[in-house]
Amino acid sequence: MKSLTETQDGLLVDIDVSPNGRRFEIIGYNTWRERIQVRVKAQAQKGKANKEIVKEFAALTNREVEMISGLKSTQKTIKIHGMAMSDFLELISPFMD
Repeated sequence: MKSLTETQDGLLVDIDVSPNGRRFEIIGYNTWRERIQVRVKAQAQKGKANKEIVKEFAALTNREVEMISGLKSTQKTIKIHGMAMSDFLELISPFMD
């Protein structure tokens, strides 16, 4: 999966975000954009969607999460500190097609 990059201190995850959903959910993997598709409940205004993404991924992984790039874009990169790629793939496998 090209959307994941392991670093010394964590994992970089490339995501494609759709705001204004019914709830936060991981939809699957977009092979064309090579990103994990995520739907968020928040609107894309004043960083609300970004905050929701960080909060939900932190809750899912039980790790510190930060937004690395894409603050004003639907294509974002987050960093999950202290997470291995294999552990993350195991967590999200139920959501992948």
